[in-house]
Parts: sequence; structure tokens; C-alpha cells
Amino acid sequence: MIKYKGNQVAPAELEGLLLSHPGIADAAVIAYPGEEGNELPRAYVVKKDQALKAKDVQDWIAARVNPYKKLRGGVIFTDVIPKSPSGKILRRELKEQALKEFNAKL
Repeated sequence: MIKYKGNQVAPAELEGLLLSHPGIADAAVIAYPGEEGNELPRAYVVKKDQALKAKDVQDWIAARVNPYKKLRGGVIFTDVIPKSPSGKILRRELKEQALKEFNAKL
């Protein structure tokens, strides 16, 4: 569960919406560190349509969810979403990658 300003955001809900987008082949959502201890929803997306832009995905999601569920942590395009042999998304690997990126900015 992602906590943003006292609200809870379920990654699976956002992933379901992302997978219903015609230009997205696969997706995962994690909590990205934000200001004041907030967690920001961040999407990792595998493109089906190569013309797809991060802003397009953010706007598409924003039109379908409550304001606190927007992808404020951004959209990152990747070639593959890490999964276990049973098909479960390995969010831990994505979180580690995001944390390294966040710490590099500091």
C-alpha cells in the first residue's frame, strides 16, 4: 500500500488501469520517496506503442482516478517488469532501483 498525504493507494488498482491502456503491454506501480515523508505512486511501464510518452500515461491515469492516486512519482519506461517464476511482480527490485536513483539526486 502506498501512503500519500494520509490516503492509501493500492498499486494493484493502478496496475489494472495501466494494463487496460491500449499502448501498454505490462506495468508495475511502486512507492517512490517524496517530500515530507509522503510516498508517490510511480509506474514502470513496458510499451506496446513506441510513440507513447510518459505525460500521456500520467494524463490518462489522472482522468480515471481520484487526485491523490495520480502518478506523481512519474512514469519510467522499461523493457521488462521483473517477475517471479509464478508471475508475481518483484516490486522489491523496482523499489531498490528507485531508491538508488532518489539517493543519487540528494
